[in-house]
Amino acid sequence: MKLRRLLFIMVTLAALLAGCSSSEQNSSGTPAVVVGFSQLGSESGWRIGNTASMEQAAKDWGFGLMLDNANQRQEKQIAAIRSFISYQVDVIVFSPIVETGWENVLREARQANIPVILMDRMLEVDDDSLYTAYIGADFLAEGRRAGQYLLKKADALGADHLNIVEITGTEDSTPMRDRQTGFRSAIEGDGRFTILESVTGDFLRSKGEECMRYLLDKYGPEGIDVVYSHNDEMTLGALKVLEAAGLRPGQDIILISVDGQQEAVDALKAGKINCIAECTPDLGNAVMEMVDALTHGKQVPKRNHPVERVFTEFDDLSGIGARGY
Repeated sequence: MKLRRLLFIMVTLAALLAGCSSSEQNSSGTPAVVVGFSQLGSESGWRIGNTASMEQAAKDWGFGLMLDNANQRQEKQIAAIRSFISYQVDVIVFSPIVETGWENVLREARQANIPVILMDRMLEVDDDSLYTAYIGADFLAEGRRAGQYLLKKADALGADHLNIVEITGTEDSTPMRDRQTGFRSAIEGDGRFTILESVTGDFLRSKGEECMRYLLDKYGPEGIDVVYSHNDEMTLGALKVLEAAGLRPGQDIILISVDGQQEAVDALKAGKINCIAECTPDLGNAVMEMVDALTHGKQVPKRNHPVERVFTEFDDLSGIGARGY
């Protein structure tokens, strides 16, 4: 191990190293495996839970974890990946903020013979050998589940026509694209539905509020039947605005969300949200299992999806335990 890597890890990972057993460390007392992890931000309870999952899993596996929070800035994330390459980590894991603009830094990682795992978000490259594997949600399936719920809800209401507004995630991100595409594919061709407008909320609660105020001002409470929001944070922001306007979310306007964090599940149980397509943040153990395989020279599947559910007002919700995020 080169001196600069050793010094960096000893300073930045002191707390983690104290928890590693001797069998998981080399003779210098440092972890035998070091993972560089670039998280895209901390914009939501989901993202915070995802980071916690990675930190706990690294401890459980006895791996060193170099963690950098990009705070929603692609240039900061690229710089972090380059620092991981410089310190010669064993595996790089990151959640791409957007889909494009990664080719150069991924080529640098390949030249350094460092495997790259994409977690939670995909990217677009001409050569997909630039990354080793993806692990995270099937966002298309999440969108389809949200749309399938709406079909069932429309049937239950005997609705002739429903006007939909959509609050999307960060523009050009994988979940934004796929959750939109999946939802639309589920309701496509059904004349009962009209999507009035899609507005970008960047997965932020504050922007969910802004988007909902704009949509209410433009279409009026009577003009909106359904709000489809790409994550719980934006949904909870929209819910706040709807209640402030004297409306009853879940009754006067159908609310469909994605993620499944505790606050949103509580709102679902209270009848204020109608449907949540689950997107689990608990990916840490699966990621570290993949890291272990790669550092032992094993092949791993290119695409890996966790098992996820959908929670709706039509279900028995009493069995949903504490979400942990």
